[in-house]
Amino acid sequence: MTNADKKHDESLIERAARVYDFGAHLRRRDAPDTAQVSAPEIAESAPVVQAMADAPEQQIDGMAADTAPVPPAEDFGRTESEAAADDPAFDLIAAAPPAPEGAETLSREAAATLMAIPSELRAGAEPEEDPVLFLDGIAHVDRAMLAEKGMLVPGAPIGALAEEFRLVKRQLLLGARALASGPAGERSRTILVGSAKPGEGKTFCAINLAISLAAERDVEVLLIDGDFAKPNVMATLGLDDSTGFLDILADRSLDPEQFVVRTDVPQLSLLPAGKRSHSDTELLASARTREVVERLLANDPRRIIVFDTPPALAASPASVLALLVGQVMLVVRADRTTEAEIREAVNLLDGCEQISLVLNSRSYEPGRGRFGSYYG
Repeated sequence: MTNADKKHDESLIERAARVYDFGAHLRRRDAPDTAQVSAPEIAESAPVVQAMADAPEQQIDGMAADTAPVPPAEDFGRTESEAAADDPAFDLIAAAPPAPEGAETLSREAAATLMAIPSELRAGAEPEEDPVLFLDGIAHVDRAMLAEKGMLVPGAPIGALAEEFRLVKRQLLLGARALASGPAGERSRTILVGSAKPGEGKTFCAINLAISLAAERDVEVLLIDGDFAKPNVMATLGLDDSTGFLDILADRSLDPEQFVVRTDVPQLSLLPAGKRSHSDTELLASARTREVVERLLANDPRRIIVFDTPPALAASPASVLALLVGQVMLVVRADRTTEAEIREAVNLLDGCEQISLVLNSRSYEPGRGRFGSYYG
């Protein structure tokens, strides 16, 4: 094979990798880009939908107020207030209420997003002795915590990350519509979010996907924490765990709808993982699981259920749940997941016929275009 042939014989994941790092809008503009990593061709049965943001710990670590980029030459000799007046984010920052402690460690863009959140919605800005719940039983999602982790913040200005998740959810919604007219039926309204290995950003993507879906006019979203060994959905949103999915599966007398946690994010509800059990896979494989999922879907014809599941190569629940859902969104980390791991994870999840790959942790180089430049 000649070098010219090799140039055109590019794998599917390499082609998809030329998207860009969706966390770039949260980083300093002088921060080094993620190193380019190639990956071999993957199974054609698992098409790549879209790349996602870096894991939040990589977006925030090392960002401090004293690492700001050097200003342009024309800014020297000007006062700080004069230079800031030309910044498009200055009016927003000046008019917003004070940021909670720790916001100074974020980039200017992330801090502006955080400070755009109304003060009354900033759970976490002040110490709380008790869990944050409204009097009517609606759970208060911690917007400040989401902003600090570089995640989508309900009600915040639209940015590059929000646009990317809009693209991803649109493909999933189109897939659900197509499945609804076939044998899948009501199961078309269920989506499993998983990964091959730990640390690839599947919970980050599951929460952001749920928040993005909840912005739709015609749906209600139920995010279920199905990672029973290491549940993290409730903690990421600043909420306490309570009776959840595993408890409902183990006790047939429990009505699943009674334990759905309504939140102050319009059209978003949660179901915690529940008490940890050594027989979690066996519970999932029982007829009770299908019954619970069907009841949750039947209780609201507009409801879409998103499952956050453990890594497919690390625990078995994901492969069992894949038999019950309409679509699988497999998060693939560009700089870590190998072709063999992708193939093995796809094989384990092939109980679901619709598997899409979401490429994570990849930088877009040419011209630094796309949504990041449009939203500044």
